[in-house]
Amino acid sequence: MDAALAKAIFFGLVALGAGIAVGAAAIGGGIGFGASARGMLEGLARNPNLENKLRLYFFIGLAFAETAILYGLLIALILLFTGVLSGKAGF
Repeated sequence: MDAALAKAIFFGLVALGAGIAVGAAAIGGGIGFGASARGMLEGLARNPNLENKLRLYFFIGLAFAETAILYGLLIALILLFTGVLSGKAGF
């Protein structure tokens, strides 16, 4: 295997890893959003008087779910733009 082919495979795998990172984070975040919404609606159905308190906890839960998505995006951006694809990573 020559160096050009090895380099092309390496860069392709880096791009694939970035895509998988974003996709997995989005799936996890979607599951978190769904679980938060389900919990809010179940709690609201049981006791409608706690709407304001449940809303606060709902938004906190959404923030935690959103951080997983942002971390996945951050990992993908680090993989793509820290010199790996420009050849500055010692390759």
